[in-house]
Amino acid sequence: MNLKMSKQRSKTLEVVCPNCGARLEVDAELRKVLFHEPPPKTKAPDLSQASELLRKEAQRRESLFKQSAEEEKMKSELLERRFKQAIEKTKDVPTGPPLKEIDLD
Repeated sequence: MNLKMSKQRSKTLEVVCPNCGARLEVDAELRKVLFHEPPPKTKAPDLSQASELLRKEAQRRESLFKQSAEEEKMKSELLERRFKQAIEKTKDVPTGPPLKEIDLD
């Protein structure tokens, strides 16, 4: 915050908001606001520019969705390939009833 001692009264502080630019005059002794000056008005945003930003954001979301869908498709193909490899590895292994500990003696 920007604090300055006012020349009019020694117990008055001027505070300027660094965010919006509003100005307050505060009595240091009473700790009360004596005067408030609202921030300067800014120019309203251009609606044609806002619609352009919204259109670009929609395009970005759509491209991210397409990319995500493509990655899911690739993931599905990868899992299918791994499954086929696992099946081929187990083709040579005989399938029968599992051995029990009593059978091993």
